[in-house]
Amino acid sequence: MKKRIIVAGIGPGSAGDVTPAVLEAVRQADVIIGYKYYFQFIEPYVQAGTECVDTGMLKEKERARHAFEQAEQGKTVCVISSGDAGIYGMAPLIWEMKRERGSDVEIEVLPGISAFQKAASLLGAPIGHDLCIISLSDLMTPWETIERRIRAAAVADFITAVYNPKSNGRYWQLYRLQEIFLQHRDPATPLGFVRQAGRDEQQVTVTTLGEFDPEQVDMFTVVLIGNSQSYIHEGKFITPRGYYREQDNRGAKGIGQEIMIESFRTIEKELRNPDIPLGRKWALLHAIHTTADFDMENILQVDDGAVETLYAGFAGGRIKTIVTDVTMAASGIRKGALQRLGVEVKCYLSDPRVAEMAAEKGITRTQAGIRLAVAEHPDALYVFGNAPTALMELCHQIRLQQAVPAGIVAAPVGFVHVRESKHMVKPFRQIPKLIVEGRKGGSNLAATLVNAILCFNDAEQLKPGRDV
Repeated sequence: MKKRIIVAGIGPGSAGDVTPAVLEAVRQADVIIGYKYYFQFIEPYVQAGTECVDTGMLKEKERARHAFEQAEQGKTVCVISSGDAGIYGMAPLIWEMKRERGSDVEIEVLPGISAFQKAASLLGAPIGHDLCIISLSDLMTPWETIERRIRAAAVADFITAVYNPKSNGRYWQLYRLQEIFLQHRDPATPLGFVRQAGRDEQQVTVTTLGEFDPEQVDMFTVVLIGNSQSYIHEGKFITPRGYYREQDNRGAKGIGQEIMIESFRTIEKELRNPDIPLGRKWALLHAIHTTADFDMENILQVDDGAVETLYAGFAGGRIKTIVTDVTMAASGIRKGALQRLGVEVKCYLSDPRVAEMAAEKGITRTQAGIRLAVAEHPDALYVFGNAPTALMELCHQIRLQQAVPAGIVAAPVGFVHVRESKHMVKPFRQIPKLIVEGRKGGSNLAATLVNAILCFNDAEQLKPGRDV
């Protein structure tokens, strides 16, 4: 006498989504057991004379126990679950009860198309990379555990499918999930949800994490949240697997930008005061990313609207030249951004006229370079990462009304005249300035502040590094 229980996933609800193996199991069964709502999806395939046992919600153990009682009499029993029987379905319970009873009943599990897979196919291609599934039902799992899993998924950049998102009694959990994800993900992250996937009442919605309204969701809905690479195209939600990366001429730049984005998110979370104007925050994130020095919060001074004003000047074609005190500062300014905006970077230090002027006037070479620069580009953005005497020379030329800089990045580094040079530039209140106070600075820091200005249009979505 063969004792057998087949646990079958009948899919999300449409006839076309039931696998042939499951249909055959339904046809062969002596007894079919399941939640009464699901029988409507298999009714056409049930043979005459088959015993059907349906129960209400929250009767899972009762259904499992009845399945064993019938199977132990030598009947072939089919226990049905919606979606896949192994995903929040009956399969784990049947196996646990087999162990509890010490039963010799044979168990077979037939997979089905899960609700999140069906939802994904309707939304586009959102689950193309690493993903996880989280149920918000806390009937059998403590909320503290669920919240830890939510946070882990958000931090690890998993595509996340959300089951049991909301019910009459559980109204706030989905709001909390959204809150946690927004602490770690861009508000523009694609989000899709499907109600009654595969059924007559099916509704498909594509939106973003920030725009998502949990009130649109009920217990028949599956929610899918994208990762940092997901995007929306022609109304569909896509997560790339990465096949085009090898062919993309940006290649390693894409990887570099991913790392930079994650770094910026980490830095932002560790700021003591993140509630500052976007231009200042964007410059500050670049400065800390370059130096790994959170003291930048104290010493980086950015004039109100300076980053915004200077970016608008570059984007509008009003600022066409950047002058640096030394070649190292010039080399750190991203070439892609310069090409995109049509901006030229000049450093006069290697100009043959510099040595001659320095010797003749008894000044430093960097001072001589600034004098030449002012004569040819009086309205450039002036950038200092090394030489305080060069910054002091620019201040002198401004007072002589020879220079009218579009802006100044003042970040010379050292111990002699460094602080003083930075104080000297502050009275020019009409000139947009970014100043690294005190002794700290450097060419790399000066260059990164310029890069922050050139890519300010990426600040709102916190996506740095497109020119990396």
